[in-house]
Amino acid sequence: MKRRTLIQAALVATVASPTWAQTPGGWPDKPIRMVLSQPAGSGPDNVARLLGERLAKTLGQAVVIDNKPGGQNVIGAQAAARSAPDGYTFYFATTAALVTNSYLFKTMPYNPQKDFAPVAFVAKSPFAVLVKADSGITSMQDLIAKSRLAAGKLSLANEGPRTFGGLIARLINSRAKMDANLVSYASVGVSVQDILGGHADAVVADVASTAQLVRQGRLRMLAVTAGKRQPGWEQVPSLSELLPGFDMVGWFAVVAPTGTPPAVTATMNRELNSLLADREVRERILSVGPIAEPGGTPEQLGAFLQEEHQRWAQAAKEIDLLPE
Repeated sequence: MKRRTLIQAALVATVASPTWAQTPGGWPDKPIRMVLSQPAGSGPDNVARLLGERLAKTLGQAVVIDNKPGGQNVIGAQAAARSAPDGYTFYFATTAALVTNSYLFKTMPYNPQKDFAPVAFVAKSPFAVLVKADSGITSMQDLIAKSRLAAGKLSLANEGPRTFGGLIARLINSRAKMDANLVSYASVGVSVQDILGGHADAVVADVASTAQLVRQGRLRMLAVTAGKRQPGWEQVPSLSELLPGFDMVGWFAVVAPTGTPPAVTATMNRELNSLLADREVRERILSVGPIAEPGGTPEQLGAFLQEEHQRWAQAAKEIDLLPE
């Protein structure tokens, strides 16, 4: 009995011991920094902080969220790219930082394809086409038909021509053969307020920023921009049902400065996938808007990033997007 008790105690200790105790080299032995290109309180920040809190428990070290907003993600991306590749800095990146900025700027102080090592995919952040809840426009078909009745009269709001939402709006206008007036705003929040005030007809915005207003019955979601209907929004059509092949969504991924030890990125990948597979964590992320997608390897994330570059290179040509 005594021997059995000792064996059971050893097993419990092994299961309960934090990951850092089992990692070669004792990593991590000091706090980890997670750089963000968005401000505190934003959708990405909420997701990153949730994951950071959970990672701190499993890794045995604090995960400090370092917000560096501005410059269309350039400030944060540059700071992360120039950090020492010692396993203590990671970058909670967006589609803009790792892909679409390449087609918006002639020069950047960082190279999205060379300065980062892939770690783990986190979640997709779908966008949507929305109208005021009491609008007479009740479907994408209505929106498209109305835009064709009077060229340039229907207004399609977005957060700017050189933002992710603005690029999606241009693609919708092109592929649906609409003739909407693409109206740019300083932010998603300002554009949505104009929709609610009746000053614009429709808006392209991320689901995370507008989900609460839809649930409150103030906005109506006409379609999501993903290639299929999204979890939690199954009643909302996908644009691909009307425009075959349309699949443009934002996403979050964790990367590290190039040169970060592979053993560290592999451990972080494993820990993030474990957290993202937890039902409570997935539900909390979904309540913010994004849809968690665990299970991928660093290599799979690298392949995904290459595919995204190909997708956006083609889209840039389609809408005559020239870097500035």
